[in-house]
Amino acid sequence: MSEWIIYAYTFLTVGLFALATRINKRLKSSILNPFVLSLLLIIGVLFVANIPYVRYYQGNMPLNQLLGVSVVALALPFYEQLPQIRKHWGKIAVIVSIGTLLTMLSGVLFAYLLGGNEEIVLSTLSKSVSMPIALAITTEIGGNVALSAAGVVIAGITGSAFGLAVLKIIHVRNTHAIGLGLGAVSHALGTARVMEYSIKGGSYASVALVLCGLCSSLIAPLVFRWIIVWF
Repeated sequence: MSEWIIYAYTFLTVGLFALATRINKRLKSSILNPFVLSLLLIIGVLFVANIPYVRYYQGNMPLNQLLGVSVVALALPFYEQLPQIRKHWGKIAVIVSIGTLLTMLSGVLFAYLLGGNEEIVLSTLSKSVSMPIALAITTEIGGNVALSAAGVVIAGITGSAFGLAVLKIIHVRNTHAIGLGLGAVSHALGTARVMEYSIKGGSYASVALVLCGLCSSLIAPLVFRWIIVWF
C-alpha cells in the first residue's frame, strides 16, 4: 500500500473525533464523552474494515509524533496559574506529592494482586499522568508502552466519567480540591471534565496535571527500584 494512503488513517482519526464531538453535544453524556465515543467509532471501523492495528498505528504517525510536542504546551496553564501556586504552594505541594505516590502505588498494588508480572507492574506506574509523559516514563523504566497507554486511557475515562459524581457523594464541594483531585488522577481528560464544571476548578486541575507529571518523572525511578527489589 502506498505511503500516502497509509497516512490517510490520520485524517480518519481526526474525522471520527470530530463526529464523536458532535454526537456528544446531542447526547450531553459525561460517560459517553468525545474521547470514549471516538474510541468506539475507531474500533468499529477497524473491525468492520478488517484493518490491522499495526497499519492503523503507522498511519497515525503524524499524530503520534505530536505527543512529545504536547508536553511543552503543558507549560502554558502552569505559567498562567503561577500567582495561585505561589499563594497556596504548601497545600498544592502536599496534595500533588501524596496524589502522585498514591496513584502509582494503587496501580502497582492492583497489578500485583491480579497476578501481573514485573513488566505489567512497571507499566502501571504512570497510569495517572498525561500520555506523552507516561510513555516516556514507561520507556525509561523498561515497562510495556502499550499497557501503559491502556492504563492512561482507562484512568482518564473513569475519572472524567465518574470523578465528579464520586466527589459529590463524599461531599467534596471545594472547586480547588475538585480540580486538584481530578487533575492528579485523571490527567487531561479529568481536567477537561472539571473545566466544564468550573473554570477555576479546571485551572487547578491543569496545575495538578503538570505538577503530577513532573513529580511522577522524579519519583518513578525510585519506585521502580523498590519494585525490582520486591520482585
